[in-house]
Amino acid sequence: MVEVRFYDTVNDELLKFAVIISQSNGKWVFCKHKERDTYEVPGGHREDGEDILETAKRELYEETGAITFDITPICIYSVTAPDNFDGMETFGKLFFSDIYTFEKELHSEIEKIAIMDELPINWTYPEIQPKLLEEARKRGFLPKKEEIKWLFFDVGSTLVDESKVYEDRMKRIADLSGLTYEQINKYAMSFYKENKKGDLEVARQLGVKLPKWESQYERLYTDTKDCLKKLSRIYKIGVIANQSLGTSERLENLGVRKYIDLIIASAEEGVSKPDRRIFEIALERSCCKPENAVMIGDRIDNDIVPAKQLGMKTIWVKQGLGSLWNITDESEKADIEVNNLSDILNFL
Repeated sequence: MVEVRFYDTVNDELLKFAVIISQSNGKWVFCKHKERDTYEVPGGHREDGEDILETAKRELYEETGAITFDITPICIYSVTAPDNFDGMETFGKLFFSDIYTFEKELHSEIEKIAIMDELPINWTYPEIQPKLLEEARKRGFLPKKEEIKWLFFDVGSTLVDESKVYEDRMKRIADLSGLTYEQINKYAMSFYKENKKGDLEVARQLGVKLPKWESQYERLYTDTKDCLKKLSRIYKIGVIANQSLGTSERLENLGVRKYIDLIIASAEEGVSKPDRRIFEIALERSCCKPENAVMIGDRIDNDIVPAKQLGMKTIWVKQGLGSLWNITDESEKADIEVNNLSDILNFL
């Protein structure tokens, strides 16, 4: 386990590193090492006989090519990790820099700098550097803003691909009704495009019992695990879903439970989406204000509309049958629309 602590002062000889949180024209400045596909805050080791401020200026120049800049000390930080320095607490100094001009070429192991509007998802040191930025914000070096703290996901057709389950259900409706699968599927799709639940409507109109939901056909979308892994490094992750009993166990079996901090499922709570009470339960248990939370789901009626009414931010993942929904009112418009989970990483 990596532990990060913060101090106002320590003995100067203890300072081994300088890390410089950097911005230029109000945008973040990060570095990409030649041997890594991740991003990091500029910084590095202190050389013998070097003042720690000089270390910060040198590292900033070497890693970003900064020529003209302001630089200000923030605080002391320390890192204790079992696989570094024999588990001993090591110290560095944290700085903030506003960069005005850059050299055209870099003269270090850094391959390139990235100037970003938002913080990266793929950090080189995900257990350390986001905490440094949060401390800088607390100390007033970064602007205060309405931060996103919790991401709440639906399960079906959001984290989990249900296409094979629906295919099985349509085939069994076809068997019960005497029609072909192709006829049933076309019939159901027409209802989905009218913002109705197509499988339910088809079964009702044909007078057959809606077949049992066969959850054994559920599979994760190919990008679900990677997306949750990356997002869980920065945000708390929750689930708000209409699910039968055992949601936690199913997500465990699918290999993603470890990334999820809170599960609010209809079967356990006795209330289902779109009832706003299930969202209120999630916000209460997470101790999160609506404005600090995002609801991510495939259903406009179940996910987007009630979450917006509570003041949550919303992302419509246009996967599965929910993607056929036709927007008819301003209340149905999500803050962000994406075609898959991976696209979320461009916004959060």
